[in-house]
Amino acid sequence: MEKQQALVIDDDLLVRGNVAEVLRDDGWEVSEADSAEAAFDMLRRERWALVFCDVRLSDNNDNEGYAVLRGFTEEQPAAQIVLMTGHGSAVGALDAVSSGAYDYLMKPFEVEDVKRISQAVRRGRQGGSGVPVASPLPVYTSDIDLVGTSAAFVELMKLVGRVASTNLPILITGESGTGKEVIARAIHRRSQRSEAPFVAVNCGAIPAELIESELFGHVRGSFTGATVDRKGLWQEADGGTVFLDEVTETNSAFQVKLLRVLQEGEFRRVGSNQTQHVDARVIAATNRDAEEEMRAGRFRQDLLYRLNAVTVHLPALRQRVEDISLLARRFADGVATSERRSVGFSGEALRLLENYDWPGNIRELENAVVRAAALCDETIRPEDLPERVRNFSKVTNNETESEVPSNDGEVAKDGLLTLSEMERRHILHVLASVGGNKQAAARALDIDRTTLTRKLERYKI
Repeated sequence: MEKQQALVIDDDLLVRGNVAEVLRDDGWEVSEADSAEAAFDMLRRERWALVFCDVRLSDNNDNEGYAVLRGFTEEQPAAQIVLMTGHGSAVGALDAVSSGAYDYLMKPFEVEDVKRISQAVRRGRQGGSGVPVASPLPVYTSDIDLVGTSAAFVELMKLVGRVASTNLPILITGESGTGKEVIARAIHRRSQRSEAPFVAVNCGAIPAELIESELFGHVRGSFTGATVDRKGLWQEADGGTVFLDEVTETNSAFQVKLLRVLQEGEFRRVGSNQTQHVDARVIAATNRDAEEEMRAGRFRQDLLYRLNAVTVHLPALRQRVEDISLLARRFADGVATSERRSVGFSGEALRLLENYDWPGNIRELENAVVRAAALCDETIRPEDLPERVRNFSKVTNNETESEVPSNDGEVAKDGLLTLSEMERRHILHVLASVGGNKQAAARALDIDRTTLTRKLERYKI
């Protein structure tokens, strides 16, 4: 069988050579390029099945990889492009995938990541994956304010990028304050409907007897107070997206009518016998367990299956510890910009923020940081933070010291921890904060995966 063609583009010889070697071992005919110019030359001379390309190919342009991505997707749409970066972020993942990239890898990545992509592309070319491929948006524009570099959030943004340009209904789940509407707006703005309205409806804030009228509209005289005809929010979203926040708060009567709209694409205003047709994509969200609500009989099974063609689950902030300082700085910068002054953080203040569990998630973090930034001089210190944040850290530290046993010989005679024991406990803490994800832990510790593996073996973790 003739080998398929793969291309690796990176100005770093070591990275380029390593990726190329893995692909050759996996059965690909591999070529290499060290610049965007060389890549475009090879684009014109060969048909490629798989391309790995670094985002930053020179010091003069941080995003040359996106130009390569656009060139290949336009000239060779069958090629699968993987962007690699040493300066990755969640927004970068969203930009890459929604612009047509097959995947987005943050350095340092693993040999297994390259093999996984290689084998998935080969399977897809041989028999097809069965997953509909959406048309990519033609232009790379980082226009969405989403902050994060944690593995959990980056993977989430890849999913968002993949589903954004489809027309599938989406169910967004996650705790209160995790940013469900922010993600819904990101999906809308990266869709083919981005020029049409995005209409958000908080189902939990509208009285049950009014939600049908609010969403579908009413005709004059249909109920007391209906003095004029009124179109509903669904009709306002025609051509665009309607976002149903807290959809599990609706009653069964409304759920029946919502199901009809999703099935038939039509509805009737309250008091009318005329059918209205509206083309609106539906994104729903809930902070409850939708499956449990269904089993309890509070939410219709057929409606749930209509809404969750794709489910996007947002991780809680405590599962994104690496992102807390980034988010905090973004919120502080907002205050600093509006007040025309600088605002920074002391190291201890950042440590307290990262140790707190944030039951209110991003919304609670924003409230705490904005308050602290408004009260501080130019540096946010522990005393500027809410008391619950300061006290939580003390409780957690006490519990940790009593629950985590020391290795034999790791505690000095005066009771102080040795450096190696401090390091062991710190690695345990970081691993716990990222749910045991070793790649994310290595990134948070600012070491490579191999070094982390040696330390885990040394400390018998």
